[in-house]
Amino acid sequence: MAPSEALTSVILGPDDVPEGLALSDAAGWNQTADDWRLFITQGRVFGLRDGDAGPLVATAAALPYEGGIGWVSMVLVNPAWQHRGLATALMARCVAHLRSLGATPVLDATPAGQQAYLRIGFEDGFALARWEGTVADAAAEPRPAPPADAATVSALDAQANGCGRGFLLTDFLQRAGTRVGLSPARTGFVIAREGRRATQIGPLVADDESSALSLLQAALAGASGRVFLDVPERWAALRAWLEQAGFARQRAFVRMSLGAAPIASVNDRLFVLAGPEFG
Repeated sequence: MAPSEALTSVILGPDDVPEGLALSDAAGWNQTADDWRLFITQGRVFGLRDGDAGPLVATAAALPYEGGIGWVSMVLVNPAWQHRGLATALMARCVAHLRSLGATPVLDATPAGQQAYLRIGFEDGFALARWEGTVADAAAEPRPAPPADAATVSALDAQANGCGRGFLLTDFLQRAGTRVGLSPARTGFVIAREGRRATQIGPLVADDESSALSLLQAALAGASGRVFLDVPERWAALRAWLEQAGFARQRAFVRMSLGAAPIASVNDRLFVLAGPEFG
């Protein structure tokens, strides 16, 4: 019997969050149960089970944004089931689903994944990298984001990304431990949220690189322990400061799209991403 014949296709529901989290934990990723819940409730997560009621062995998520953009991520396969075409099959389901909604599929790919996505028609956009560092204990306790910040943050994010994802930003701001900082003129912001393995900084939107650095420094001053942030390669001054602060480049990514999409070209006001899983 071929491996595919032993598997059952499923669409994940809220009760499947623990199994999805177990897959991302096994891969060493930073996603939380809240992230999985958001993918399941706001998008569609395709999965494969070993038999009708066996364990979840593979996933891929499709998350539509406003403006004709759809995000593809959470492509995970249990190591025992890798190299059997499962990720490719689930990716195809994500692409078909987003196209049925009139959305252009977009994703952030590792160099290894990039080659596979090029073969199915995705095109390269901008390069980015994940940076990792450790900061000392915060001088102040995290504060909840004021409810009034959600509309401002969502509007600024939409201007910088070329698509609307207010539900995502609102969800981030409502999570316990999330901190948000606005620039003095309220024309930029930064979000820091709790991840499974590290604090995740991003998105960060600002008027210029100097303003972005000020927001980043403020966010780091309120953090402690391990920190991740995903920075477009074009921001040389920001990358230089991270190196001086003891951060190291963890891995490279490239933004890719299956068709023209504004989010595939880095905006002059987008300095740190929400993470490869969200863009």
